[in-house]
Amino acid sequence: MNRTDRLLTIVLELQGRDRVRAEDLARHLGVSKRTIYRDVLALNEAGVPVVSVPGQGYSLMPGYFLPPLQFSAEEAVMLLLGSDVTAQLFGGGPAEAARQASRKIGAVLDPAMRDEVAFLLDNLRLVRQGGGEEAQATRDKLRQLREAVTRRRVTRFSYHKPGSAAQTRQAEPHGLYLLGDVWLMAAFDQERRALRSFRVDRMEDLELLGDVFSRQPGFRLAREEARRDRPLAVRVLFAADRRREVRERLPFYTTGTQETPEGFVVTLRARTVQEVLPWLLSWGADAQVLSPAPLREHLRDEGRRLAQRYA
Repeated sequence: MNRTDRLLTIVLELQGRDRVRAEDLARHLGVSKRTIYRDVLALNEAGVPVVSVPGQGYSLMPGYFLPPLQFSAEEAVMLLLGSDVTAQLFGGGPAEAARQASRKIGAVLDPAMRDEVAFLLDNLRLVRQGGGEEAQATRDKLRQLREAVTRRRVTRFSYHKPGSAAQTRQAEPHGLYLLGDVWLMAAFDQERRALRSFRVDRMEDLELLGDVFSRQPGFRLAREEARRDRPLAVRVLFAADRRREVRERLPFYTTGTQETPEGFVVTLRARTVQEVLPWLLSWGADAQVLSPAPLREHLRDEGRRLAQRYA
């Protein structure tokens, strides 16, 4: 942490608490008490009214606020929940940055609002599912890919697509996004000379190369995602009394739902049959595909294979 960041952190710590001892600041910032003394002197010389109370520590003169931000309780809670989810998703350096941001947000709240926000945070939780080695492996890859995006480093990795042999790919990462429960990397594929999306959980042996690339002109992640081709229109019929359960398990590529005399109809837009197949099979005979006909035939064949396996 450079000195400018350290001085701002001291002000935020003082603003968020009545009094703070020099040894507590030193421990929090990983510096000596002598450094804290020099920093406090520098703040006073810069016009920040830090008051020293012998035996009790430092405090800011009443009425002094930095930065001049005002949050409602709801705004503060949403920001802090977002920081918490970021910490869960990325871990490591980004997680610490998220926690530091949370401390800064908490420091600019007045005491009465701080208590209200603390109560709401204790009773609202956004918890990411998943854990173990696979989750840790994904976080490690996300850390590498985040670095590749920000530093414009070319990546090389082994990519495993279902039903095909692993291929070595070399790509220029432009962005990362979470779609449903799946992380994807938007990147320029050097071999195919086109923008592609790669599932992070299908990458192995990921490495950042020394090459630095130039970003594709005009690239915007939201625009590229909107352009993604999903040619397969699927309509699925469920019994009306399964409506609530179906709504709870809709995939991210759902485009609409409709209540009809026949039952509850779900409309999907998928890239391939393989993308939608696992979701359909999870419903067993409760899901009736209305269209397209090739998907109905594919499910019929899959059903025969299952019957043969368990015959």
